[in-house]
Amino acid sequence: MSTSLDRRDLLQVMGYGAATVSLPFVAGCGRTEIQRLTSKSPSLQEPGKDSGAVSVSHFDAFGVDEGLIRKVLSRALSRGASFSEIFLQHRVSHWVGMEDGEVNRAYSEVGLGAGIRVIQGDTTGFSFTEDLTPGALLEAADMASAVADGPSSPRSITLTPRIVVSRYTVETPWTEVGIDRKLPIVQRAEKAARNHDTRIIKVTVALQDETSHILIANSEGLLVADERPMGVLSVSCVGENKGKTETGYWTFAQRDGIRFLTPAHIDDTGTTAARNTVLLFEAVSPPVGDMPVVLGPGNPGLLLHEAIGHGMEADFNRKGISIYANRIGKRIAPEGVTIVDGGTGRQRGSLNIDDEGHPTEETVLVENGVLRTYLHDRISAQHFKAPRTGSGRRESYCYPPVPRMRNTYMLAGKESPEEIIASVKKGIYAEIFTNGQVMIGAGDFTFYLKHGRLIEDGKLTHVIKDANLIGNGPNVLEKVAMIGNDLKHITGAGYCGKDGQGVPVGFGLPTLKVSGISVGGRGA
Repeated sequence: MSTSLDRRDLLQVMGYGAATVSLPFVAGCGRTEIQRLTSKSPSLQEPGKDSGAVSVSHFDAFGVDEGLIRKVLSRALSRGASFSEIFLQHRVSHWVGMEDGEVNRAYSEVGLGAGIRVIQGDTTGFSFTEDLTPGALLEAADMASAVADGPSSPRSITLTPRIVVSRYTVETPWTEVGIDRKLPIVQRAEKAARNHDTRIIKVTVALQDETSHILIANSEGLLVADERPMGVLSVSCVGENKGKTETGYWTFAQRDGIRFLTPAHIDDTGTTAARNTVLLFEAVSPPVGDMPVVLGPGNPGLLLHEAIGHGMEADFNRKGISIYANRIGKRIAPEGVTIVDGGTGRQRGSLNIDDEGHPTEETVLVENGVLRTYLHDRISAQHFKAPRTGSGRRESYCYPPVPRMRNTYMLAGKESPEEIIASVKKGIYAEIFTNGQVMIGAGDFTFYLKHGRLIEDGKLTHVIKDANLIGNGPNVLEKVAMIGNDLKHITGAGYCGKDGQGVPVGFGLPTLKVSGISVGGRGA
């Protein structure tokens, strides 16, 4: 897999939903149980409750206190840097899997550590440690501080706690949910998939959960904590019909506790995976050539994320890599095209704060076809003299933050899906993308269409498979001809890689007509 800035290989990974980079669900720079952890766990300030400080439990969870944090931040500035930051993380994850009706895998992982960042201009020094003793933290601060070479300028740092009101508080934390409550979920999903169609011969189910506690402090006085839940239910099926086999999958993910996995959602995940599998037995080879393509709602938003959204991340534009560099305020799409990247809600990419401690928001990237801003972290916002957008994200304490998408989507238009389909005499209706490749800077892409349908004389007809959509994201944006009124966000578990690190993301799309995309396949 390429790890360059301008090329991405996309892989379908069981459990992560749509096209993703192949990175582990639980990041680690080495995972170990730290015995110094107390039984207390970080807690967010609940809406309506009055608190003016970070609870002592936040410090207890990491075995540190405010005095040590201030000392570390000050040490990191000892060579004259302008800014220092510490990011502490305690992450607990669990995984239980079922295959052929039997539980075949179950495990838990714990990660604990701190990343220390120093900024001098556009230059970043970074170091991380899994050892949170004072000596190790100060040593890490010394290493990060080497990015600066100015005179020592000791600075007294006063930390001011900031209250975070959570968008995704949970009734029962995942850490309190036992295997006895998880097994019925995977069993029910497996049963739903098998019962959908007798041609399903193999079912694999996985339930993943994660709880991440973070504490962020910096030399400007910020002190803020957050608690981030995540749950993912994934089902993969193999079907057989007259000696022919097909595979399909579906995932359901949310930044929530176990309550989001209702019986209806569990059943739907299993049956959808089975339906996506057996549907392919009806599939024909697609036509080839340049033709109108209707992107269905939801999953095809992957194209928006990969081939368009990445080009709007500020670091690519600061470095001149993106096709959107120096195009703020210019038209890049027709009227009616509005693209938003947001961190609010309970979607997979949602956050209370980004990984620099800045509040997230709904950032309008494109407004009625005009590019309004990029996605900014601290460094890019300073470079462009623009407001931060709450888009500084990192996989874990092992990495410095970079500008990243959260949940990227296009606002709904006025046309009904039926009107859009009826406007196409001959074309492709795209439903589920999986593998592919994207050149981020230019936006060139090849996406593999797991399945879709032919559009003939304004009607959906044959199921198709083995089609490749080949084109350019900015060009596709310019060719948007109709926008549906049915915006849908993915329910699956998007996972996006950049600079060697991955983060959970979401994306969404209404039904969208593109006047022309090149379709490759085996048919004529």
